[in-house]
Formats: sequence, structure tokens, C-alpha cells
Amino acid sequence: MIQIPDPVAGPRLTPIPALAANGRWRVEAMRSLREPLLLWFSQGQGRITIAGSTRGYTANNAVFIPAGTMHGFEMTGRVFGTAVFFGRAHGLALPETALHLRIRETAAQKEVQGLIDAAAREAEGGRPGRDRAVALHLGLVALWLERHAAAVAPARAADAAGRLAARYARLIERDFSSGLGVADYAAALGVTPTHLSRACRAASGRTAHALLQDRVLFEARRLLAETRTPIKDVARALGFTSPAYFTRAFHAGTGETPSGFRRRN
Repeated sequence: MIQIPDPVAGPRLTPIPALAANGRWRVEAMRSLREPLLLWFSQGQGRITIAGSTRGYTANNAVFIPAGTMHGFEMTGRVFGTAVFFGRAHGLALPETALHLRIRETAAQKEVQGLIDAAAREAEGGRPGRDRAVALHLGLVALWLERHAAAVAPARAADAAGRLAARYARLIERDFSSGLGVADYAAALGVTPTHLSRACRAASGRTAHALLQDRVLFEARRLLAETRTPIKDVARALGFTSPAYFTRAFHAGTGETPSGFRRRN
């Protein structure tokens, strides 16, 4: 597998619209990060898929995504908020599972917005102790998450379709560059490809093939945009049997060729 230098440099905050500045695929396609992420949506709405299950989000929603969790989100219209990247999160007591908190109390909304704004001001400034100050503010954000997660009633256990889709998403994240197809994943999960696809459609509105293709194509676009790796080597690294097959699959999924995408980016 081709390795891109680890981008995890430390805690940082980014406006959510800026995440898609170099292409909506950077937020909409299935991918995972090497660090924990909090998405605070202050305005707008859309759908977010985490570990194979899709649900809607709206204003004043906090979505926490642990490192290594496959996810992607759509932005319908104008969406605003902040993405909080925790870096290596040394010493922070962050949740171990994904959370989707719908914050209805005005005081709680103002509290988390204030914590995020304070961290952002420190991050943008050049005062002594900047990095330590950012880390301390994000520690308070982590504490806010902990308190509100504990205050929420335990979520209803995922249904059978959601559990199967989550297991499938974990396998995709582990093996997406292997060239395995849906039938291979279904066999590993002990179900038929039809049953797996039915479960994925029930949980996310997408077929098993669509989820897998989306994850592979995100990595393909990332490698094409962020490295100078020859296209034939990108194809090989993602498990394609030939560059021609990779080109056909890439064009079918994105509407352009790998070389055209690389030139544009």
C-alpha cells in the first residue's frame, strides 16, 4: 500500500465548509481518519454515514467520530460549523464509540460553541503557549462531550441490519486495498451477497457495492491528488488487476479519468 505521510500534526479546528474546498468528495466519500474528530454543526442540515449507517443531522448537532471509523457526510445547501481534529489526543478522555448528540438546550449550545470559539482563537493567534492553550481548551470540549453523552439515555441497540452493516464497514476499512469484492466480504461475514446488500441498503440507503466503491474511490482520488505516484502503481496499491480496469472503474464512479482528475487537482 502506498503511504502518504501521516497528516496528524496536532489539534486543529477547521470551518466545515472549508473541508470541501478542494472537492466535495473530501467530505462525502467514505473514508476514515487517523485521529478522533468532532463535527459541530451550527447551521444547515444533511445526512451523515458512520460505520455503515446513515441518519440525518441538523443545526446544533454534535457528531463524534473515533479514529479509524469509516464515515462521510452530505451537505444540503449551506452548512456551517466547525470540525475539531483532536490529533493524537494524548491524555484526553474521548469516547470510544461514535456519538450523535442533538443538543436542544440553548445553554448547552452556547457552552460548546464558546469552548470551540476559544480554542479557535488560540489556534489562530501567535501568543506563547499557543499549542498548550489549544490542547487545554479541547480538553474542556472532551469533557463537554463526556457529560452530554452520559446525560443521554442509552441508544436503542442497532437492529440486525445496522449491526451487519457496521461489521461490513469495519472489514472494508481494514481490507479496501486488497481487491476483494462484495462476495468475498459476504463470505467472511457468513451471509450471502444479496443479504449483505439488503442490510446495507436498510442501514444506509446504499448497496454493499456502493459503500465499498466509495471507500476505494476516495483513496484513489487522495493518492492522485496528494502524491506523484504513477497511476499504474495507484491501481496496483488499491488491488486492481490492471491500470485499464482501474481507469474504467474510476471513470464509472467519478465521471473522469484518473489522469484527468490528477491534472484538475
